[in-house]
Amino acid sequence: MAITIDSKLEARLRERAEAEGLSVDAYIEGFLKADQAAEEELESLALEGLKSGDPVQVGPGYWEEQHRRLDERLKKTGIR
Repeated sequence: MAITIDSKLEARLRERAEAEGLSVDAYIEGFLKADQAAEEELESLALEGLKSGDPVQVGPGYWEEQHRRLDERLKKTGIR
């Protein structure tokens, strides 16, 4: 497959690939594999969150309570 990219971007790709001892093709392939792995991890985490328990109703009171609890924890640690 052939693609056309800006010459400055191509030079940057070549420079980074060479710095890692890779061809440009292998360097880009590594990016694509990392992107796919990140997408799969995000999906897995989202599914884990969905299965983690009963849903929580979130509204202004919820966030106020979360802030209050965080402030209490920070005061105990001496940060605030």
